[in-house]
Amino acid sequence: MLYAVSAPNSCISYPRSASCPHFLRKRSVPARLSIRASLPDNSNGAKMEYTPWLIVGLGNPGNKYHGTRHNVMQYFQKVGFEMIDSISRAEGISMNTIQSKTLIGIGSIGEVPILLAKPQAYVNYSGEAVGPLAAYYQVPLRHILLVYDEMSLPSGVLRLQPKGGHGHHNGMRSVMEHLDGCRQFPRLCIGIGNPPGTMDLKAFLLQKFSSVERKQIDAALEQGVEAVRSLVLRGFSENINRFNLGQKYKYHKV
Repeated sequence: MLYAVSAPNSCISYPRSASCPHFLRKRSVPARLSIRASLPDNSNGAKMEYTPWLIVGLGNPGNKYHGTRHNVMQYFQKVGFEMIDSISRAEGISMNTIQSKTLIGIGSIGEVPILLAKPQAYVNYSGEAVGPLAAYYQVPLRHILLVYDEMSLPSGVLRLQPKGGHGHHNGMRSVMEHLDGCRQFPRLCIGIGNPPGTMDLKAFLLQKFSSVERKQIDAALEQGVEAVRSLVLRGFSENINRFNLGQKYKYHKV
């Protein structure tokens, strides 16, 4: 059962990690809300508690360039934010709170607590939201899932990885900077494709999606929800490996 605990005078400590000692060094910050999930007492009288997940779609607020690729690449409302919205609908989680410049929703997948987040600052400053939220809710690096666009993947193709670099994505670069350079956190990449031939990048990004591409993105959102469920409940298991392999070849004709 998921529940919230009011603790006005308590302190939150960062978990420790040998690979990223500075970000995860023990610090104290004021706390008024924490999220936890637990199962009923077992036969030995002990409770099993789950570590929460922080799932973030990178992007910018506003409706500028709505419906264009630029909206995906820089404003990210047709992919990153839509993935968060898809998860919130599927799991019945209301996005109704503002914290650390972020629209958030607290809920669960199964018995595992999750925090959905859509930063309301510009994408280049996404780390200013992710860092404080991870600290406030005591979320370790391995449970911070970032959702973002990837031009090197065909439109609608997904890739789920346990860690990686920023790939010249300014939003990811900002997140890593605010996690003291750590890169050991999961990421879900959503393909938006590359410009055909010698087409100008800006012109490509300002194009609207074709009807076929829109269907591919919609299908990717549905598949992404299932992938996130699998990750939260079972971690990076063989199911995730099969998912990535299937995504790699899903639009290849044999």
